[in-house]
Amino acid sequence: MIESFPFHLRDADAAAAESPYTFFIPLLEERVQVAVGDLVKLGFEYEWETQEYGGERMWVRVTRKSGLNFTGTLANEPWEPGLQHGLEVAFGVGQILDIEWENPDAHPPFHPHRSYWERCLVDDCVLTGSVPVEYVYREKPEMAGEDDKYPDSGWRLRGQDGHPAADPIDDRSVSYVALGAVLNRDDSFISLLEAPVGSAFMRDFTTGLYYPAD
Repeated sequence: MIESFPFHLRDADAAAAESPYTFFIPLLEERVQVAVGDLVKLGFEYEWETQEYGGERMWVRVTRKSGLNFTGTLANEPWEPGLQHGLEVAFGVGQILDIEWENPDAHPPFHPHRSYWERCLVDDCVLTGSVPVEYVYREKPEMAGEDDKYPDSGWRLRGQDGHPAADPIDDRSVSYVALGAVLNRDDSFISLLEAPVGSAFMRDFTTGLYYPAD
């Protein structure tokens, strides 16, 4: 018997709901098709004092299925000491983060999703969720470095001016992050993202709509 340190598995649906623009999982109708022999990725959350990581996403080979519940064996060698390759793991369909079919030709392609990894500049108070987006404008993209994986979108996103939970607008710190990270907090401006460089919009909090601005 393989000994194991205590852990629990991440709720895939809750994680996707919390970060819908950056955390993607297969649809439920795709996950229910998982069968013996398939590989599924699970999120292991450790319940002991670890060396570096509080959790890891790892592949598990399915060995048994009963309805929407499964048993499998750990197919990865964990980075953190504690769990071992071959560990038996019980899990449900709601904990499946990703799938690798044993026979891919027997399944249609996974559903497509729009990703938002392009970068933007945003007030940190928006990223924390304490202040809503109010003013958005698009500059010529020039923030990306040569080795950056994702381009600068040119979008600059400012939180509500005068909001009691934020510093004065000229004193705020900003971050260069994926658009999706901002959309996870406030997606009120998503319909504007195809607007060209030079565009600017101000949000009217009475109507919830954005209007062209200088």
